[in-house]
Amino acid sequence: MWTLISATPSPYARKIRIALIEKRLPFTLQTEVPWDSTTATPQHNPLEKLPVLLLNDDVGTAVYESHFIMEWLEAKYPEHSLLPDDLEGKLFAKKVEVLADGVCDALVLAFFEKMRGEGLRSEAWMERQMRKADGGLRALATFVEQAGGGGFLIGERLTLADIAVGSALGWLSLRWPDHEWKTKHPKLNEYYERLEQRPTFDSTRPSAQTITDKVV
Repeated sequence: MWTLISATPSPYARKIRIALIEKRLPFTLQTEVPWDSTTATPQHNPLEKLPVLLLNDDVGTAVYESHFIMEWLEAKYPEHSLLPDDLEGKLFAKKVEVLADGVCDALVLAFFEKMRGEGLRSEAWMERQMRKADGGLRALATFVEQAGGGGFLIGERLTLADIAVGSALGWLSLRWPDHEWKTKHPKLNEYYERLEQRPTFDSTRPSAQTITDKVV
């Protein structure tokens, strides 16, 4: 039985949770706050980031970073593949993942900058990160519109592209509830709401955690 070290709000960890369930690979969930000094994350990932997949073998092998964990899962367990069958589809799915994760990266940086409080935060830095996030959301909205409203971004089944976008939008809805993306990109919101009805998305909805240690 594998162990997935996860944080409840993390879109990166949610991607892996959804992928493991969709691939029917059993695992137990170990929930941590990666920012707190009590986290076990540095014992398994030198970059101190989640998610981390512990294989629980004799050598204590750990697989980390969500991009690589997804690559590892596809290489090791190609059954119930989360990538399209054709090369162009595979490349497009990974391009979408890069965009979705990039939106999250920018918003995470902006989120923690906002925590600095008035007079300490850099408004220019905040504006830059939000501009990157908004650009990524526009691109994702365009991809959804080009997909034609069939339910998925590529073909007629769930792929890595859908998992990445759904996870990013779930985190955005949780941490930036006042963001206007739903009104600016109604088709993207409709697509997101359809994904959230899928059992693997419904059972992995993000929730906030309390960070006890000083982060910024």
